[in-house]
Amino acid sequence: MSQQALYQILGLHGYRVTEVEREEKRLVVHAEPQPHRVCCSECGSRDVNRRGETKRWIRNLPIGANCTWIIATLPRVECRVCGLVRQVKIGVADGRRTFTHSFERYVLGLCKQMTIKGVAEHLGVSWDIVKDIHKRYLKKHFSKPPLKQLRHLGIDEICVGRGYRFLTLVLDLDSGAIVFVGKGKKAAALEPFWRRLRAAKAKIKAVAMDLSAAYRSAVEKRLPDAMIVFDRFHIIKLFNEKLTQLRRDLYRQATDDLHKQVLKGTRWLLLKNHENLDPVKGEPERLQAALKLNESLAIAYYLKDDLNQLWEQGYKFPARLKLLDWYHQAMASGVRVLQDFARTLLEHQHGILAWYDYPISTGPLEGTNNKIRTMTRLHYGLRDQEFFELKLYQLHETEYALVG
Repeated sequence: MSQQALYQILGLHGYRVTEVEREEKRLVVHAEPQPHRVCCSECGSRDVNRRGETKRWIRNLPIGANCTWIIATLPRVECRVCGLVRQVKIGVADGRRTFTHSFERYVLGLCKQMTIKGVAEHLGVSWDIVKDIHKRYLKKHFSKPPLKQLRHLGIDEICVGRGYRFLTLVLDLDSGAIVFVGKGKKAAALEPFWRRLRAAKAKIKAVAMDLSAAYRSAVEKRLPDAMIVFDRFHIIKLFNEKLTQLRRDLYRQATDDLHKQVLKGTRWLLLKNHENLDPVKGEPERLQAALKLNESLAIAYYLKDDLNQLWEQGYKFPARLKLLDWYHQAMASGVRVLQDFARTLLEHQHGILAWYDYPISTGPLEGTNNKIRTMTRLHYGLRDQEFFELKLYQLHETEYALVG
C-alpha cells in the first residue's frame, strides 16, 4: 500500500504499514513510524535515543462493513535536548484515547441523528465510549453559552424525570438557544445566571414569562430597565383552569340528573375554540345545551372568546380599553371565579399590554420543552445531570422527526 493511499484512508502521516490482517468483520492494520520521522514529542528534536516501545490499539473509521483497528508501534525515546524519556505521539489520536480523531468526528455526526445506544450498537462499541465522546464535545462548545448579545429572554420552568424535579430554563428568544439551566423553580435558581449576565454586560430589552411572582420580582430587581411581558399562552391557560373549576362547581351543585348529564364530559368542549368543534360528533349541540342550562357557564365561555381579543387590537391604547371593558364585564357577572381572574388581570395589566411594545412570548420555550421530553424518552432518561444539562444547551441544533 502506498504512503499516499495510507494517508488518505487511515489518516496516518509519517507511518508505514507493516501488516494487514482481515478477520471476520474486522480489519487490523499494523503500523510503525518511519525511522527518519521519530522525534521528541515535546520539542520536535530528532536527536533522540530509543528506550523501548509500546503498542496501542486504536479504533478507526469502519471500512465498508468492517470495523478497522490500527495497532501502532510507538517508540519510547530519550531526547538529548530535553533530557527526558517520552513516548512518541501518534497524530491521529489523543493520548490515552482508544479511537482516532476521524472516528470521534464520525460518532458526533451520528449522534445528531441517533441515540447514544443506537450509535454504540451500530459501531460495535460500548455506550460509555459514545457518551464520553459526545460529552467532551458538548463541554468544549456549549458549557458556557455566550450572553453578551442577548436582547430578548424567555423564562419558564419544566418538570423532568420522576419525583417532580423542576428546572428553570432561560431561552434566547432571538436564536432559540437555551442559555441557562437552573435547579428548582424559585428565584434562587436564577442567581448564577444573573452573575454571568452582569459580567457579560448584556443589554436585555424584554423578558417573557408567566405570572410567577418569584420570576417577576427577580427580573425587576436584576434587570430594572427590561420590559416584562406576560405570556399570552399562560394567561389563557389560567383562564381555562378557572373555566374548568366553574364547570366542576356547577356539576357538584346540580340537583337533578339531567343537569349533571348535560354537564358531564363538556370540559374539552369548553376549552376548544368554537370553530374547532366537530359537527359530525355533535359537539356544537352538546355545548349549546350545557350553556343554555347554566347562565354563569355561558358568560364565562363567551368571556373566554372575548379575552383573546386583547392581543388582536391595532396598538396598546385600544387594547387597554378592551382590558378594562373585559374587567367590568367579569365583575358584573357575579361569578366569583371570573371576578378573581379579572382582579388578577387588572393587577398584571402593565405586563400584559407590554406585548404591544415587544411582541414576544414563551411559545418557543414551550416548543423547547417538547423537545426535552422527546429527548428524555429517546434516551430513557439521562442519569448524568451534567451531561443532561449540556444536551439542553445543544438542543436548538437538534432536530427530532418520526422515522420508520
